Amino acid sequence: MYATRVTRTDGPTSLEVLETPDPVPAPGDVLIEVKTAGVNFPDLLLTKGMYQYKPELPFTLGGELAGVVVQAPPDSEFTPGDRVAASSVTGAFAGLAAVPAQYVFPLPDAMDFAAGACLPMNYLTMTFALLTRGQLDKGETVLVQGAAGGIGTATIQLAKAMDARVISVVSTADKAEFVTGVGSHEAVLAEGFKDKVAELTGGRGVDMVVDPVGGDRFTDSLRSLAPLGRLLVIGFTGGEIPTVKVNRLLLNNIDVRGVGWGAYALSRDGYLRKEWDTLLPYLDSGVVDPPISARYPLSRAGEAVAQLDERAALGKVVIEPGAA
Repeated sequence: MYATRVTRTDGPTSLEVLETPDPVPAPGDVLIEVKTAGVNFPDLLLTKGMYQYKPELPFTLGGELAGVVVQAPPDSEFTPGDRVAASSVTGAFAGLAAVPAQYVFPLPDAMDFAAGACLPMNYLTMTFALLTRGQLDKGETVLVQGAAGGIGTATIQLAKAMDARVISVVSTADKAEFVTGVGSHEAVLAEGFKDKVAELTGGRGVDMVVDPVGGDRFTDSLRSLAPLGRLLVIGFTGGEIPTVKVNRLLLNNIDVRGVGWGAYALSRDGYLRKEWDTLLPYLDSGVVDPPISARYPLSRAGEAVAQLDERAALGKVVIEPGAA
């Protein structure tokens, strides 16, 4: 089979598509023919050696996929021919992937493979973030930083499906139009967003901020919180890890909460499937429909990952190993 290999950590332009042996499933693994793989920010970091998980070189890139079961353990719920999505950490940018059965999920018949490949990383992260860490209630207002990206669009759709009001922060007018099309109730530009959010909320502020960006927006995100508001730290696509003066939390009765979905889920047997079952009703609602901005064949995987480095992606970028 062909696979996208990280042979050196010089960024996405150094990725190589090479012929490699088919993966040999370990006991408990499901062997999957990959139809579509999702591209995520950790993939970009892995190409630069900047991710907290540092697999030994060389390795096959790709942390989420959708496809068809080729081989499955007899004690699993899967059989050959089943349509599935999976969370793989690495190995998804290839024709075949071997994934432990606990990280494989049944894909609804109504959902195509491209949409299915967008779910395991971003949407499972955000059900955990909004419900478990954020304790979102109906009628609350959620402010979404970096709203035009994969985490942002997942947040918009899930929060809306949970009957929250969504205000998105974006960098351009085109992105504002995009996120309102995805489902955001309002969109504001990053420049001066705090004042605009105050205007939209009648000076009260928002109940929750979802922040995958970090950087210099962080302080104004805190200032945008209503009393008892929560800021969810998802990541740092802005590059800079911000700090907080804790007196601000005390004075305004607000929280900053970390969202380490992988660390939490992977240490608990069966938790990933439980989170998937939590997500399924939102998929059935019709509100959740992952927006895909670009599809690349495996031969152009480096270009696909570079889209995230250039902040050019709207929604999700996917790779289709069988495409020409």
